[in-house]
Amino acid sequence: MSQETPLLESLVDGVLTLTMNRPEVRNALNHDMGERLLVALRRAAGDRDVRAVVLTGAGGAFCAGGDVKAMAAGRGGGTLRLEDRSASLRERAEASRLLAEMHKPTVAVIPGPAAGAGLALALACDFRVAVSSAKFTMAFTKVGLAGDYGATWFLTQLVGAGRARELLMLAPLLGAADAHALGLVNRVWAPESFAAESAAFVAALAKGPTIALGYVKHNVNAAASTDLRTSFDVEATNQALCQATADHKEAARAFVEKRVPNFSAT
Repeated sequence: MSQETPLLESLVDGVLTLTMNRPEVRNALNHDMGERLLVALRRAAGDRDVRAVVLTGAGGAFCAGGDVKAMAAGRGGGTLRLEDRSASLRERAEASRLLAEMHKPTVAVIPGPAAGAGLALALACDFRVAVSSAKFTMAFTKVGLAGDYGATWFLTQLVGAGRARELLMLAPLLGAADAHALGLVNRVWAPESFAAESAAFVAALAKGPTIALGYVKHNVNAAASTDLRTSFDVEATNQALCQATADHKEAARAFVEKRVPNFSAT
């Protein structure tokens, strides 16, 4: 892999793989990588050829978070006015929002350490699959920071406010088994089977009913912030929209014909 390009993109069989590619610093986020990631996700959200999005890292790591060495050298935006720093951070956080809200499945494939903003990006995905040797930590307070890229919101949604405070304030180092037990990770596989298992996991999503999966995602996101009646309304609208799709008609025929449906995302 080239170390000159901080984000690699590959689209194969409907799966867009975005690989954070700064292995010499465990794929720590810098401005260039953050900008490229945001552009790629915006494009993916509207690309009909993309049926699932994978976010992963090169060189045996996922992402170590923000580039602390760059921060220490004064390249982290510390010389900007507060308003400008805040606006820049808010813009880059759109990457997490897109992972969480785009109407297609997103998967963080975690081959190694995930920390800080890197872990926040993973939490923004619909699914997180990890190698059993991976380590996780929120890390922000270790360098005197409070958190960004949606870390606070995603943690609170996944584990509740009390546990989120613990993970953010104390920043414990978690193994993959602990992260799985907390609900931060969906699947954990041994190193020897990780590549094959994660590829199969993503492929199954990419072959699924993309439109319906997108509406499931919308339903769940809405349920986290609305009352029961509103959730019913959202479900009813999205169900009606799904009923008009070619995917639904194909699945109904396949059920009657006792065969596997061939979804086309139309």
